[in-house]
Amino acid sequence: MPLHPDNVCLGVGSDESIDVVIRAFCTPGKDKILICPPTYGMYEVSASVNDVAVVAVELDAENGFALRPDMINEALSSDPHIKIVFICSPANPTGNLICESEIVKVLEHPTWNGVVVVDEAYVDFAPGRSLAERVNEWPNLIVTQTLSKAFGLAGIRLGVTFSQSQISQLLNNLKGPFNMSSPTIALATAALQPAGLTLMEANRKAMVKQRDRMLQELPKIPGVGGFLGGCNTNFLLVQFLGRPTSGGQRLPDNDTAAAVARALATDSSVLVRYRGMEPGCVGSLRITVGTKEEVDIMLLQVRRALELHLGTTA
Repeated sequence: MPLHPDNVCLGVGSDESIDVVIRAFCTPGKDKILICPPTYGMYEVSASVNDVAVVAVELDAENGFALRPDMINEALSSDPHIKIVFICSPANPTGNLICESEIVKVLEHPTWNGVVVVDEAYVDFAPGRSLAERVNEWPNLIVTQTLSKAFGLAGIRLGVTFSQSQISQLLNNLKGPFNMSSPTIALATAALQPAGLTLMEANRKAMVKQRDRMLQELPKIPGVGGFLGGCNTNFLLVQFLGRPTSGGQRLPDNDTAAAVARALATDSSVLVRYRGMEPGCVGSLRITVGTKEEVDIMLLQVRRALELHLGTTA
């Protein structure tokens, strides 16, 4: 079924979309959300702000950070206070697409009375279709998107929530009046016109080209161990190795990753996100794709940081 305006709720960035869904479906001090770490941190932050507990079912790090729908459904069956499942696809920080059939398994839970929120902030970098097209097929499906990523319009703070009209009306009723500014609406409207979409696609292709370059060049740097997850976003989750063990092995190492992050920030103002403490992400940094010139600097500074931390025998 096609989407209509009454399927849409606009928010001040995806973060407001997350917050308003929690406020709509969860009773403070009673209800819970379910998240799938490693994942976007604002689900847990918004839950905490709204006095909503969090249940975690980790992604399967041994299987490409796949969703675990059977474990999720077991949790939903055993705890009726879980009212929302948040699934990020393409995933943040791991960059992999979550299989649609696995999401459908959660949507088809026979007894659970809650909603599944699929966060598609990075969907424009991934192949295949958006699940937003299917919200009229599933009464318990909510899909969130944003203009912050592929459109490069983080500054206008515009998030979009797609859902069935009854849910969309509820979400819109919970928002403050007139909280979308005229400049935001004007810039978003322009971005979604043919000329704006052409510009977005050109910029997206440029980012994908630099992402492919990073995939080729980073593994050539001694001390870089490879990539975790997938490459369906505008960032890569890069794993870094420590010094050789007594047996000659080079293992993923949080100290090395943290040292690289500090050196990048202090020596060249290149900011990356340390993710070594998240499940399955030991020794990893999330590195966002930039322009050719920015990627040039990043590659050079990563090499220098590793040489400094590990020595010339890295």
